[in-house]
Amino acid sequence: MSLAIEFRAITRNFGPVQVLHGVTFAIAAGHVTGLLGENGAGKSTLMKILAGYLEPTSGEILVNGQPCQFRSSREAEAQGIVLIHQEFNLAEDLTIAQNIFLGHEKTRGWVLDDEAMRKATEDVLRQVGLKVSPDTRVRQLIVAEKQLVEIAKALARKARLLIMDEPTATLTPGETQRLFALMAQLKAEGVTLVYISHKLDEVEKVTDEVIVMRDGQFVTRQPTAELTRHDMANLMVGREISDLFPAKEAAPAAAPMLQVRGFSVPGWAQDVSFEVRPGEILGFAGLVGAGRTELFEGLLGLRPASGGEVNVAGKAVQLRNPRDAANEGITYLSEDRKGKGLHVNFGLRENLTLMNLRQYATPVLSPAREEAALAEAVQAFGIRTGNLRQKASALSGGNQQKLALAKVLQPKPRVVVLDEPTRGVDVGAKRDIYFLVQRLAREGQAVIVISSELIELIGLCHRVAVMRGGRLTATLQDEHLTEEELIAHATGTR
Repeated sequence: MSLAIEFRAITRNFGPVQVLHGVTFAIAAGHVTGLLGENGAGKSTLMKILAGYLEPTSGEILVNGQPCQFRSSREAEAQGIVLIHQEFNLAEDLTIAQNIFLGHEKTRGWVLDDEAMRKATEDVLRQVGLKVSPDTRVRQLIVAEKQLVEIAKALARKARLLIMDEPTATLTPGETQRLFALMAQLKAEGVTLVYISHKLDEVEKVTDEVIVMRDGQFVTRQPTAELTRHDMANLMVGREISDLFPAKEAAPAAAPMLQVRGFSVPGWAQDVSFEVRPGEILGFAGLVGAGRTELFEGLLGLRPASGGEVNVAGKAVQLRNPRDAANEGITYLSEDRKGKGLHVNFGLRENLTLMNLRQYATPVLSPAREEAALAEAVQAFGIRTGNLRQKASALSGGNQQKLALAKVLQPKPRVVVLDEPTRGVDVGAKRDIYFLVQRLAREGQAVIVISSELIELIGLCHRVAVMRGGRLTATLQDEHLTEEELIAHATGTR
């Protein structure tokens, strides 16, 4: 039987901060409901309450008309309510099968039934289209594969209400279409789905209705067919959104700031050559596994590389590690902001280190001046926080991403590599980041943007390099940047 949910006057406080303010609305049984809102709107907090990871400060939840209070995720899962987290909830050193059945192990008498769990894992991996062995350890998987494991884990729980928080953030177009087909199948079987995404084209495509939250409150519930993407964006931010991308400025005809020739990363990238000029925004497109991230990790000394030449401002350099890269003025924002971009259990000050803060102050910082410098840094990058001593983990996804950007952009580098810079952030934060990227280019920095969102590359970049199977197959100029062209080169049909 499908599950219908009703929230009645739900509040939630974290210490003195109230993040949910009397939220009241219903989720229809057997429908796909899009839950929209900016980062910090309270969507994920509300869904964690529904799934048993948090308890409400006040208010109640009704499941099929009956009041329910879940003190743990296990209690929620017993009712068929399963949450696929935006941030992975996987044990890196366990196998895929062990992760999928962690806490729900199958037994035969007193003994674990490994064969039954392995077989069931093969079935759910097949459903999500992940062609790897159930015995593969999670740490060996790339980010997109981990996302598919999270979805497979939810399927193994036999969900009657499935909450998907940014499930396609790391997926290729093909994997995304497979997920949509799976959602249609689940809906046909009577499963209620809640779909949280900042990709409004996906929300438009797969949901029956949308519910919008803003600042911890319910705003509206409307049939998807009655809203345009523009309407959705305006409802999320509470104002008219226009000009998501800044107007493109002509890239200056300067000598290249970064030149790469014949560069290879064993197993990932072969014989890659490209260049980027000061003031230019160069995009990198390609399907998951094309080698884009690994190419730049190799370039910056984060993984072994072999052969090739690297020139910065006309000078040949050897980048053996990230310190060498930083000394040459090259910085890199990882696609994994929580795993590699930030120390989430540290505060803003610790993430924006003393050395970085000095850009905003004199070299000798008194405690009062250090506080002022931190406030200036937070303001410069539009980081929304009510407390400068707040931990990074307490920030919304969009503000975490801005903090990660602030961290890698101080002191000012000459070459900036941004890997999935808007992954999992809302439309308002995306716009802020896009205008920041243009500002970097206008200030004379060479900017490289690696993104799985083709619209993002088209809207931002002067040129886009396309990789397939570890090789750079094409570099398209601004006048040739279309989704059709990029997909054709990424899939090899051009």
